[in-house]
Amino acid sequence: MDRQADITAMRRAVRLAARGLGATSPNPVVGCVVTDASGRVVGEGWHQRAGGPHAEVHALRAAGEAARGGTAYVTLEPCNHTGRTGPCAQALIEAGIARVEYAVPDPNPQATGGADTLRAAGVEVGRGLLEAEAEAGNLAWLTAVRAGRPFVRWKYAATLDGRIAAADGTSRWISSAESRADVHRLRAEADAVVVGSGTARADDPHLAVRGVEGAVQPLRVVVDTEASAVKPGARVLDGAAPTLIAVAEDAETSLPDVVRLPRAAAGGLSVPALLDALHARGVRSVLLEGGPTLAGAFLAAGAVDQVVGYLAPVLLGAGPNALADAGITTISDALRLDITETTRIGSDIRITATPKGA
Repeated sequence: MDRQADITAMRRAVRLAARGLGATSPNPVVGCVVTDASGRVVGEGWHQRAGGPHAEVHALRAAGEAARGGTAYVTLEPCNHTGRTGPCAQALIEAGIARVEYAVPDPNPQATGGADTLRAAGVEVGRGLLEAEAEAGNLAWLTAVRAGRPFVRWKYAATLDGRIAAADGTSRWISSAESRADVHRLRAEADAVVVGSGTARADDPHLAVRGVEGAVQPLRVVVDTEASAVKPGARVLDGAAPTLIAVAEDAETSLPDVVRLPRAAAGGLSVPALLDALHARGVRSVLLEGGPTLAGAFLAAGAVDQVVGYLAPVLLGAGPNALADAGITTISDALRLDITETTRIGSDIRITATPKGA
């Protein structure tokens, strides 16, 4: 057994899985590489859209009879249930696959058990190859399954001294054009983009994806507690993407596409109730683009799974900070983060981090 060849094949499967980001929800992204009995790659595939064939099926179709006696490398444990598509474990067995290497066990109780089914049929099964890489690529879906709520990525752009706007409120073009284009990539990967009433009033944001070929438009969500920020004719109400306005249960509004939610004790809407409502609509990943108040509410609720900050080489000295009150009053309670990536984007630095211990 050539372990380096195994690693190369699984790494290819991880890259293939990434092609499905933003198009497979509420299902995971999955990649698969099939090699024949001699180790030659004969089939590749990835889960391309929800309801469509899974990665294993695409790869097996490409491989045909060459799959018999070969190996399948899959980023997620092959599913063991019949939904809109059949069980992938059975498809691998019927194709005559002799060995399956999968990276991450499936935490979904409805789909797990594929590895046991394969072993019972005499297929050699290996688990954990490049598990960390595959887990990172499927972070949103895995978090949603384990936490029972959507994965939340908080994105912000700020100056080096942490300001998101000048003292007079002007905020356009703090970050570079390259960073702004990168944000559209993040939107394209998300099921929903969320902003608050302050952002809706100040910017009249559009929130749809631009410049990403083949992107599935995310649900545009405005948290407008008093139903006073989103007016008829707002850009977010056009037909470019679906829209949902979250308001308090007692708010008066005639706008369509409204969800009524309970108020939070500290003001605003209940973040857990909002996430429950989105999860019920099939949302598994959220890009939080709201201002400092909404970001603080999400952090206080323990509902931020990843932070992506675009830091521009600019100093202002005054103006609103990126984050408002998050319920943290002493340094010992500070939310500590692990930096997972730093990347130069145009003239800016993009920092990606996750809460320690997450």
